[in-house]
Amino acid sequence: MNRKYTIDHMKTGLLSLSFIALIGCAQVQENNSNQQGSGTSATNSSVALDNQLLKEWDGPFGGVPAFDKMDLSDLKPGLEKGMAMHLAEIDKIANNPEPATFENTILAMQRDAQPLGRLFTFWGIWSSNMSTGEFRKIQGEVSGQLSEYGSKITQNERLFKRIKKVYQDSQKKPLAPDQQRLVQLTYEGFAMNGAELDEGAKKRYAEINKELSKLHTDFANNVLADEEGYVTYFNDSQTSGLPESYLNAAAKAAEDRENPGLFAVTNSRSSMDPFLTFSDERDLRKKVWTNYYSRGDNGGDKDNNAIISRILVLRDERVALLGHDNYAEWRLQNRMAKTPERALNLMNAVWPAALARVEEEVADMQALADQMGHDITIEPWDYRYYAEKVRKQKYDLDSNEVKQYLQLDKLKQAMFFVAGELFNYNFTPVKAGTVPVFHPDVEVWEVTDLDSGEHIGLWYLDAFGRKGKRSGAWATSYRSHSTFDGKRTVLSSNNSNFVKPAPGEPVLISWDDAETFFHEFGHALHFLASNVRYPDLNGGVRDYTEFQSQLLERWLSTDAVINKYLVHHETGKPIPAELIAKIKKAATFNAGFSTTEYLASALMDMQYHTVDQKSIDPDKFEREKLKMLNMPDEIVMRHRSPHFGHIFSGEGYAAAYYGYMWADVLTSDAAEAFAEAPGGFYDDEVAERLVKYLFAPRNSLDPAEAYRKFRGRDAKIDALMRDRGFPVPQ
Repeated sequence: MNRKYTIDHMKTGLLSLSFIALIGCAQVQENNSNQQGSGTSATNSSVALDNQLLKEWDGPFGGVPAFDKMDLSDLKPGLEKGMAMHLAEIDKIANNPEPATFENTILAMQRDAQPLGRLFTFWGIWSSNMSTGEFRKIQGEVSGQLSEYGSKITQNERLFKRIKKVYQDSQKKPLAPDQQRLVQLTYEGFAMNGAELDEGAKKRYAEINKELSKLHTDFANNVLADEEGYVTYFNDSQTSGLPESYLNAAAKAAEDRENPGLFAVTNSRSSMDPFLTFSDERDLRKKVWTNYYSRGDNGGDKDNNAIISRILVLRDERVALLGHDNYAEWRLQNRMAKTPERALNLMNAVWPAALARVEEEVADMQALADQMGHDITIEPWDYRYYAEKVRKQKYDLDSNEVKQYLQLDKLKQAMFFVAGELFNYNFTPVKAGTVPVFHPDVEVWEVTDLDSGEHIGLWYLDAFGRKGKRSGAWATSYRSHSTFDGKRTVLSSNNSNFVKPAPGEPVLISWDDAETFFHEFGHALHFLASNVRYPDLNGGVRDYTEFQSQLLERWLSTDAVINKYLVHHETGKPIPAELIAKIKKAATFNAGFSTTEYLASALMDMQYHTVDQKSIDPDKFEREKLKMLNMPDEIVMRHRSPHFGHIFSGEGYAAAYYGYMWADVLTSDAAEAFAEAPGGFYDDEVAERLVKYLFAPRNSLDPAEAYRKFRGRDAKIDALMRDRGFPVPQ
């Protein structure tokens, strides 16, 4: 089951700067950098840009961000200047005396925000990779300005009239397919965001967006503050059960925090998860668990409960202005699911099977705990610990033993191998100093075509956790592919929070973390494989964009990767066949836990966005709704409400967290297409269809149509159920 943050949580903007307002400035707050970067449009080429963050990118590879020249003092003035420049260009388009056409309206909007797009690349780094109190202060100061800027675009009546005219003309006389798609997305984006409201409603709509912008920012910053502020220290007498590699990293984490001689569990999943899995110290497990699952829920000025209540009320009021009964109805109208009912139908089809499996898992764990003489009842902070022991007993599979064969550097090579086999890509390290980076840990590779040597783009990797970096893993792009105004190559990145090892130690990660690493790389390949003309078509439908990345996880367990790249970090010997057999035999182990913790969050997301929001206490609401769903006492939501950043630090996944499972239906079904092919997961013909229909088109092709072109039919839920070892619906 998917545990990833991604392209929101990819946390990236999926549309060009002309669309910032269309998702409530969410991409600005979250990571907005999936924008065109270098190059200057005809309309702004004469403007002298003296602000470093707005300047056209120069240097190798078609221009790269000057991360070595980032200066926070440039941010606020650069933002104000960039917004003013963009709004001036929007006014030129809106007030063009010529009749509205695709070229002078829709196409012109593709060119109009490049300086500001470049600035938001740097914003994304400060927001996600290198946050500081100073940046967060600026972020809070400008959130209202950003919202007002977005509203000035979507509420520009003359601009929308021109967009609507082009849209209506295209219904009578269709354009080229990708142009038709661009016009449709542009028109729907404005219409969905209040462009046709009367003046009074527009004013209120803008006021709501402005307040939401601040609330989303405050929510995210409160979570980050709790991630930074809660660290669990332990000493030599409390290390029982923990692997040496973990202890070495924990010792370094403590030393970095000026507590030499101790060990530190930081308040991030990559540090928490292995501690809860292996530590024999139950009281410490409870403390670490409590710290992690209480983020944003600790009272005081960093508590997010009141913020959640206000966000929900405002979202409900805003969509009511547009005539919708609830936020989810508004959100899903242009997604693959189309309606909340269809999304709920999918989740409700899986939920009972997941609960039944949890009951079996808990019974196994409780029996083992009793057998070991542990006088306990399984609690949430015990689940990972006893699940690991059951795994070892049932399958003779030790996660720590598996970890010895999962070296970060080897996994990178494995991903490059898969990219070469499927996409014909070659990854070559870029010499240090050639491309500016924002932190010494960041590494860069050039991506080229294996046959022609043609430059495709760059891949940046920021692998390690640190103070000021948000938790989880995500992918983003600093420059997206387009060809309409000269070919632009891709600048993509992956970001993780692996615990940095002690000097000279290898980075060993869990199987789950290895899957996550492949997952995020799938997003990067989606960026790199883009073959679209227009920047806005590099986006995607939220319940589809996780599909490509989830699918790439499947290559981790292919024989070609296992035999060549999963080698012991000390002996260099390949992982034994019998250990792989155990891994595959245990593939559906703990599926109850992983499915239930995810689905609980997805169902709660939908509950929050389909009920009356006049007055809601999030803590009480969460408890009551989970009780109605028969949520097991031994598991909590993967993202409890007060730190559920997917849905409350922006709107990218709001009423859309179900999208991971929707995409997983596609993933399981597509994986069976490879499994059934003569060449298996490296079958040339299926791989060609994969790239042609599922990666290269991005959002230039309707996702349902794209999938049918790949598979020859719509996806079925059967493969998903088989993957989890659940009964297939009859």
